[in-house]
Amino acid sequence: MNESLPADVADVLAAVLNGDTPVHIALQRQVPHLSVRARCTCGCGTAYFELDTSKVEPAPTGPGTVVAAEAQLVTEAGECPGEILVFTQGGYLSWMEVCSWSDDIDVTLAAARHWLQTRS
Repeated sequence: MNESLPADVADVLAAVLNGDTPVHIALQRQVPHLSVRARCTCGCGTAYFELDTSKVEPAPTGPGTVVAAEAQLVTEAGECPGEILVFTQGGYLSWMEVCSWSDDIDVTLAAARHWLQTRS
């Protein structure tokens, strides 16, 4: 794909897929070939991907839809208001979901990006 990912999506994917497991390594190789097909309209930042599967190998996640990576979000105050889930379908990156567990803390992709960067 010619289009690069928006910086917020790319940064959060990089943080969540930072492991050295075979699944994470294969998914990291897919990221340069991703583009965002759609985003959730509520403002949370959930993104649905397009991927040129002819350019990459599937990750060893098994068939069907799988949560291939996840990261709990922790605020500076130590609260856990949500998490990021990265889904695959048939081993290919499919979407990234921003999940909120809090009524008091606004969990968005921008907030997730900040919390993931401050904990490293």
